[in-house]
Amino acid sequence: MFALPSQAVSAPARTGIDFRAELQPIDGFGFSMAFQRADLLHGARGLSPAKQREVLDLLLSKDKGAGLSILRLGIGSSTDRVYDHMPTILPVDPGGPDAPPKYVWDGWDGGQVWLAKEAKAYGVERFFADAWSAPAFMKTNSSENDGGELLPAWRQAYANYLVQYAKFYQREGIRITDLGFTNEPDWTATYASMRFTPQQAVDFLKVLGPTVRASGLKTDLVCCDAAGWDRQVTYTEAIEADPVAGKAVRTITGHRYSGPTDVPQPTDKRVWMSEWSPDGTTWNENWDDGSGYDGFTVAADIQNTLTVGNANAYVYWTGASLGATRGLIQLANPGDDYRVSKRYWALAAFSRFIRPDAVRVPVTNADPALRITAFRNTDGSRVIEILNTATTERSADFSLRGGHDRHPDGYVTDETRSIAPADVVSTHGTTLTAKLAPRALTTIVLD
Repeated sequence: MFALPSQAVSAPARTGIDFRAELQPIDGFGFSMAFQRADLLHGARGLSPAKQREVLDLLLSKDKGAGLSILRLGIGSSTDRVYDHMPTILPVDPGGPDAPPKYVWDGWDGGQVWLAKEAKAYGVERFFADAWSAPAFMKTNSSENDGGELLPAWRQAYANYLVQYAKFYQREGIRITDLGFTNEPDWTATYASMRFTPQQAVDFLKVLGPTVRASGLKTDLVCCDAAGWDRQVTYTEAIEADPVAGKAVRTITGHRYSGPTDVPQPTDKRVWMSEWSPDGTTWNENWDDGSGYDGFTVAADIQNTLTVGNANAYVYWTGASLGATRGLIQLANPGDDYRVSKRYWALAAFSRFIRPDAVRVPVTNADPALRITAFRNTDGSRVIEILNTATTERSADFSLRGGHDRHPDGYVTDETRSIAPADVVSTHGTTLTAKLAPRALTTIVLD
């Protein structure tokens, strides 16, 4: 007899989760507030200190919010559009690549210094600084916008510039743990952008690597933040093929605007999905409206990136911004208010519970309607994330290896709930049974 649509549909077989084994480690989940968005959060358009704290809690608190653990900073570039630029530390051509540079530092950096200090106070330890462009006078097109390439004669000066930026942050008490020299080198933007071919990226790494090592900074290099995960593959292959460049880079970084993370990167290094938000310029607060801008879309993308892409970190693009933003939170413009999207809650359902240095563990999934990932934290807690793609409720049994919990916690995120505690999970010995709401993300935590 066929089940009616309103009835629960059981999975055809038991799913297995092996918490004793491990796949890739998880470095964390993150966001950016580059292009002076940190200044907006600080109140440049009227957000009060009380509301600022609420948004900071949403982004950074492990108890009240998402507990995001990676902050991506934008290294200076200055276009002429309001809130689409970042201050530069080298505004004037010193007179040539070998002339002494005249760096300037305001201790603010478009609000990013303030935000970094706040993040550190919340416990953030990964500060990822990335340059969209070199200063205009170092480039073939004499502009920080519209692509252009780094002039070979300026490679060492550009490497020095990046190191100096990290030293300025060190002066402020913030250690730049991860440093990138290019953002989307495969794409020309009308705002700050700079092109590198894979070979040009390798050639520059041979300069930047020794410069960072000689500086004494405890900073690791990342590369190359290509606009598409598929496009990043050619940069990864070029780095892996060159021993000097390969030694210089600790983490491979790629965006996924041109398509999903449908392959792992060809490397044994750490791999970060370092920027993405749904395409288009739109604010969307819905969970599952079929638009491709909603929370369900983000939850599915995180699952896919961690499983198919084997990523060690997931860094969403914008934490908070104005107007028709693709960000997680929309700030009033002007005013003392903000709104929270379901995209935020999709990311928070992962980042709050899966902490830095966790490991992903193997899952044998018996139900194609369910997308399942599982993790073991360093404190021994275990997390299962289940995205039910079906339009009906599912009931699933899980065979657990590596411990069990008689009182697991369940949380549901869907159109009406946001990481809401729910009595949807029970255990009997090493068998866990979950009742999964349709088109919902269920988070299970076993202590």
